[in-house]
Amino acid sequence: MTQQGVRWTADQVLALAPDVPSRKAGSKLGVAGPWSEAGSSDEGTVWGLCKGSGSKPYQTVVDIADTAGPAYKCSCPSRKFPCKHALGLLLIWAGGDGTVPDGEPPGWAEGWLASRRERAESKRSPAARPAAPADAEAARRRAEKRAERITAGAMELEQRLSDLLRAGTASAEQSGYGLWEETAARMVDAQAPGLAARVRELGAISSSGPGWPVRLLEECALLHLLDQGWLHREQLPHDLAATVRSRVGLPAQPQDPPLRDRWLVLAQYDTADSKLTTRRIWLHGTDSGRTALLLSYGAAGRAPALALPVGLALDAELTGYAGARQLRADLGEQFAAPAPTAERPPGVRTDEATALYGEALRDDPWLVSWPVTLAEVIPAQAEGGWQLADADGVLALPIASSAPAQGLWRLIALSGGGPLTVFGECGHRGFTPLAAWPQGAGETVQLC
Repeated sequence: MTQQGVRWTADQVLALAPDVPSRKAGSKLGVAGPWSEAGSSDEGTVWGLCKGSGSKPYQTVVDIADTAGPAYKCSCPSRKFPCKHALGLLLIWAGGDGTVPDGEPPGWAEGWLASRRERAESKRSPAARPAAPADAEAARRRAEKRAERITAGAMELEQRLSDLLRAGTASAEQSGYGLWEETAARMVDAQAPGLAARVRELGAISSSGPGWPVRLLEECALLHLLDQGWLHREQLPHDLAATVRSRVGLPAQPQDPPLRDRWLVLAQYDTADSKLTTRRIWLHGTDSGRTALLLSYGAAGRAPALALPVGLALDAELTGYAGARQLRADLGEQFAAPAPTAERPPGVRTDEATALYGEALRDDPWLVSWPVTLAEVIPAQAEGGWQLADADGVLALPIASSAPAQGLWRLIALSGGGPLTVFGECGHRGFTPLAAWPQGAGETVQLC
């Protein structure tokens, strides 16, 4: 249940927006003018009527205490979740100026909340879920058949890589993207989406600028290593074999025992391609010290369902996945609404950050980056870009060129030339800042 005295910040509300236009539109509605009959309850519900272009105002209600993140209901025709009205309502609630007073939900809001509670209760009740007959033998045969297809695909991919090396890397530039797209399609047919994704990345390397042959050979070597890992998976240690299966593209299920902790939401950001939007949410266990990654997916153009307020902590259970250096987890039962915490992840120096990434690579050679928190670093301009330097000025980490420019400038302004603590992803392309805490301030500032 939400604590009525706990108010989110505007940044935490806007971090829930599915895209930039929604963030801008929601900000415009974050004032009292268009709202009427707004209110909130101790149970974690916020509601209100927003005047729109029609004769009837839009009915908007938000369940902040939902165990999978805030849930939204609005009578507007928008297909975005949350819509601009839900964002605006949360913004005026976060303002705490009395525009959203305490009260009891109106009938139209209570009806939606009651139906949600009934569905949640039915999911928790084993008696409400008739047990489907498990056909273990059929599942085993399907798994074996898919493994055979992947093996055939891996062997074909090995032949393609051998042909490339035999003909020389110049042939990749001449063949262009078509060769790799055809090979990726073959991996999709082999039911190995992980291999297909890595093959598609090869197609763009020959046009990536000076030094591309070296980068192509590096990626081909990693792809060859993944092929060999799959073909010899029975000889690998259990965790490494699980990592190989995941990298190839086989679905995984959480396996570790649930871990209850107060999980600080460090950062949340989306990446998208033509078919899928992937949301990554980084968490830090304030008691266990563990770092965890929640993944949520949405169809192209649709925001993923899971959204958590950055900078607040969840009293919740997480269940981890098997695999070497596996940080992914699923969010389980949530015991209280997100609330502020003074706990922060411990920071390290820049050389320790690269060492942590190196240790992670030892167990997962295909790892692009590793989450780390840098302590007392200062943004500094260097030849070729920006970097984060230790306060003593001895060592520094380059900021990845792919880091969003808006977040970089916000980081620089937040620092003001002084040291700060920064959480982000450290990899072979540099460091990507995702969140920061200035010295003497407790609020998490999201940079992504």
